[in-house]
Amino acid sequence: MKIATKNYKAYFKYLHALFVIVLALGVFFRFVNLDRKVYWIDEVHTSLRVSGYKKTEFVDEAPVNRILKIADLQKFQHLSPEKDWGDTFNALAGNAEHTPLYYLMARLGMQLFGSSVTVTRGLAALISLLVFPCIYWLCLELFKSPLVGWMAMALIAVSPIHVLYAQEAREYSLWTVAILLASVSLLRAMRLNTKSSWGIYAITVVFGLYSHMLSILVFVGHGIYIFVIERFQLSKKFINYLLASFLGFITLVPWIIVYFINSSTVGEWTFQQLNYLTLIKRWLIILNLAFFDVKIGYNDQLFDVEEGNDVAQIGFDNLLIYVLFIIVFLIIYSMYFLCKNTEKNNWLFVLNLIGLPTLTLVIQDVISGGQRSTIGRYLIPGYLGIQIAVAYLLTTQITSTSIKYWQQKFWQLVMIALFSLGIISCAVSSQAETWWNKYSSYYNPSVAEIINESAQPLVISSQKRVSRITSLSYELEPKVRILLVDGKQIPDLINGFSDIFLFRPSGELQSELEKQQKYKLQIVHKFGSLWRLQK
Repeated sequence: MKIATKNYKAYFKYLHALFVIVLALGVFFRFVNLDRKVYWIDEVHTSLRVSGYKKTEFVDEAPVNRILKIADLQKFQHLSPEKDWGDTFNALAGNAEHTPLYYLMARLGMQLFGSSVTVTRGLAALISLLVFPCIYWLCLELFKSPLVGWMAMALIAVSPIHVLYAQEAREYSLWTVAILLASVSLLRAMRLNTKSSWGIYAITVVFGLYSHMLSILVFVGHGIYIFVIERFQLSKKFINYLLASFLGFITLVPWIIVYFINSSTVGEWTFQQLNYLTLIKRWLIILNLAFFDVKIGYNDQLFDVEEGNDVAQIGFDNLLIYVLFIIVFLIIYSMYFLCKNTEKNNWLFVLNLIGLPTLTLVIQDVISGGQRSTIGRYLIPGYLGIQIAVAYLLTTQITSTSIKYWQQKFWQLVMIALFSLGIISCAVSSQAETWWNKYSSYYNPSVAEIINESAQPLVISSQKRVSRITSLSYELEPKVRILLVDGKQIPDLINGFSDIFLFRPSGELQSELEKQQKYKLQIVHKFGSLWRLQK
């Protein structure tokens, strides 16, 4: 039995109603509780640099060896008359692995609306809304099917990975938009093959490169795609691509020079060595983040969150393991279905979007070691390709008149299941104070809870860890006082406090305190690196 032709109009009406509901939920999840989760260390650095301070300046200028209020630290997180746009640009140049477009937009937003967490994260959330028309347009270029576009919008709307980074004061929602716009403009330029269409593509290359440096992999993939489609010939389209890309890349040369000047100090944590079993486990987890966030149902103790890790070590529940493998199978089948049922121009583009940016990182990790391929935010091009492939599979199967009735119902259930997994993931995440993407700041809420229970607490940390204690300060009550020390000794300023805590001290400071007989260190939060200091 198949859907009767006369019922198709009503069927499509219900489908569109479902898509609208899912889209509305996706918009809601992007803005609800924007300031609830930990303002983690990378977001602290966003506010810091947008406000015109390099990290080294922050460390050097942070008041040391005196008692501070929380506001004394957080003043570096706000715009001030002493720091102008030039200071912001210089601060961004000092961390050139992040190209500056998002941060300059954030500077404008902070000038207009203030420097609060809601403003810095709200910019990313607003930008993320542009993903919906862009993915719809891309699906139209690929498949000439509005319904595939609607399906893709709905899947991305409640995709946990996209919602998480839509609520983070970083450039990843902007990068997602840039990838989609460049992809659409490329397909359009190949179809029209006019000077103006290739000029638009060149502009999107500039936009992408200044949104994120890893856009280079996307644009190289575009070149490989055209070269294959043009049967490995220097055709007019391929030459136009080379010219447009060259013009786009030329604009990035100044920033590339700045990047290599600072390359010895950026991205070092990505080289952390992982064994192959850990790599495979993390690949499995991050692959599922397109549709389902596996943190659901686990206690915090089951997470071993390490600095720089984009996905935590997770203790698996049998049921969730089955869900993870089912999603992986669905992703693989969707790629097979896409290749079998679409023209080469279509499936090659999607697989190229998934394959080149992802495999480049995977191969680097396998050959030379590191954890680049386990960093979910670096794999956004792959997530987009996966979601397009799954959208095509589901749309084709739930609207097909050539398959059996029970098969249509099965794929309808798969669609509902994916929407449900995404909605549940986003709903749980929206109520949480912390999440796996907060990395080394993951335990800040539980650390702050311990400190806030004291009547008159003092928190001591090393000057070089000022960014970390600034992240913690967003969770602390105004009564808490802070002391930064610039060496191995604690000044005689700590009397009169009910409790004295040591938070993430430098190795030198901790070692010196442990050697001395003057103080006793009692660990009170192992994973959050919090000690109680007693004489």
